[in-house]
Formats: sequence, C-alpha cells, structure tokens
Amino acid sequence: MNIVKNEQEVLTWFQQDPDLMTILSIIRDLGLKDSWLAAGSVRNFIWNLLAGKSPFDRETDVDVIFFDPAISYQETLNLENKLKEDFPQYQWELKNQVYMHVHSPHTAPYTSSRDAMSKYPERCTALGLRLKEEKRLELFAPYGLKDVFEFRLAPTPHFLEDPDRMTLYKNRLSKKNWFDKWPQLATNIRNSL
Repeated sequence: MNIVKNEQEVLTWFQQDPDLMTILSIIRDLGLKDSWLAAGSVRNFIWNLLAGKSPFDRETDVDVIFFDPAISYQETLNLENKLKEDFPQYQWELKNQVYMHVHSPHTAPYTSSRDAMSKYPERCTALGLRLKEEKRLELFAPYGLKDVFEFRLAPTPHFLEDPDRMTLYKNRLSKKNWFDKWPQLATNIRNSL
C-alpha cells in the first residue's frame, strides 16, 4: 500500500475510522475547555496504520486532556469514571492539564493543553486531535509529523534541557513495549544521552 504521508492524508485516515470519530464526538460533547484526544491515542493510530495493523486498537488508552482551573482533581476523576461507565468499550484516561506538570521535574504549571502537549516526553507523542464544527478535525503537532511517520523516538526540547527530565524520558522508554509492537521504531539517541 502506497501511503501519502502528510497532514491532510492523516486527517482523512482519522475521519474514515468510526471508533475514532465516535471518541472525538464524545470528547466534544463533554464540553470541557481546551479538550483534545492526545498523545498515544493519536500516535498509536498512525503507527498502527503505517505498520499495516488495524489503526484503532481497543486496548490502547484513550487519552483525553483538557485545561480548566475550575475543575478539581477529584472532579476530573469523577468525570473519568462517568466516561468509563457510559462508554465501557473504550479505555478512558481523562487528565486536566492544570495538574499534570507535577509529573515532569522542574516544570512550571502549564498554561493550556497545547502548552502541556508541547512538553510531552517524545516529539512523536506531542500530538492532539479534536473535532470542530461540521465534522472538521483540528490536529496539533508542534514538532510536525515526520518523527511519527518515520517511527522515530526523540525527546522534546523541554525534556532535552533538563537532566532529571531526561532520566524520566529514558526510564519511560525502557518500560514501554513499543519496540515489540512496532519493530520499525528507530531510536534517535542524539542529544538524549
């Protein structure tokens, strides 16, 4: 299969997947501020498609992020539990990015979901997708899509600039089963040692 690898083609792939479009509709209908389907949910879909697998994997977490200082951590957990009850066919993970900077050493509070995504560990994971009006999709990829298309793992600038974050990055890579799932992965170790 000859796959054109550009943003418009990727948006078409997303639009053609019933599960993904259902998930995006659910996320939009939640009405949460600055909400996105993010990270591994988007990356894994592309990697699966490029690897000749079924693009949507029901075992993959459905990573939903939003940014709203008015919603507490406990309220976020309650919303996540409601999602799991209402739509048990998906593996929901709901995270308010207001609180997530604490998981990244020496990181100031995020200012938005886009700010948070741009500071994810890997460039290929720094992805967000959401459904806008009239079924139009919006893709956020602050480092482009080249790393995703090339199955390349490389840290984001935010992780590169701090030794403690780089330790977290390396530990994260060693714990993931990505290399078993996608043998095409190439690790870009330049600037990561």
